[in-house]
Amino acid sequence: MKILPDWLKNGYLRLMDPIAGWLVRRRVHPNTITIWGTIFTVAGGVLYGTSHISIGGWLLGITALTDVLDGMVARRSNQASVFGAFLDSSLDRVADGATLGGLAVFYALDPVHNSVPMVVVCLAGIIGAFLTSYTRARAEALGLDAKVGMLQRPERVVLLSVPQAFFGLALNGWVLAIIINILTITAWITVVQRVKYVFDKTRPPSPQPDVAGDEESTEYRHWAPRPTPRGTSARPLLKGE
Repeated sequence: MKILPDWLKNGYLRLMDPIAGWLVRRRVHPNTITIWGTIFTVAGGVLYGTSHISIGGWLLGITALTDVLDGMVARRSNQASVFGAFLDSSLDRVADGATLGGLAVFYALDPVHNSVPMVVVCLAGIIGAFLTSYTRARAEALGLDAKVGMLQRPERVVLLSVPQAFFGLALNGWVLAIIINILTITAWITVVQRVKYVFDKTRPPSPQPDVAGDEESTEYRHWAPRPTPRGTSARPLLKGE
């Protein structure tokens, strides 16, 4: 089960295609896109922490373009590198922490929507988001592609930006609270799914039964003499037996 269907992702990539081409023609380095995207994402997290939920959502929604564009530009301009992938993955963790951290600060300091349980949910969401990426990275180190689960980075970016941009603190903040709970729960479900995937792939095969040995023991049981009951003596063999 996936939150975002494949047709929506593919349509989004087609929309980003001309923008990536324009950036390639301007010789913009993909690492530059990654760094600036992280800076604006951190700024969005600061806006969340200062209770500007709707403005922060719009900023994060626009900044989310960089999550796709840096990779597209790197491939088109033949500038893809190991360091670029490392930098992108590392700064993605900074972006996730800043966004959910900003929401945690919002629930901790906002005089109207102050909520200790929601602070805990946001912290659990941060851990779940980090583990979602970490489990996949560790699986890849083992030679496995653990790109499974309900919540991957595109879904996480959408949940952290789009609802906040359109709804803000609608219904006395219940829309925001529900979205954060969905984000946290699905993140931990994804962690469990990836751990199970690696467990299934690395589990040693169960030993096969020794068919030949079993047949031999069965044959022995058929032909072996029956034990004599205690307290009785074996009768003498009759002629012909």
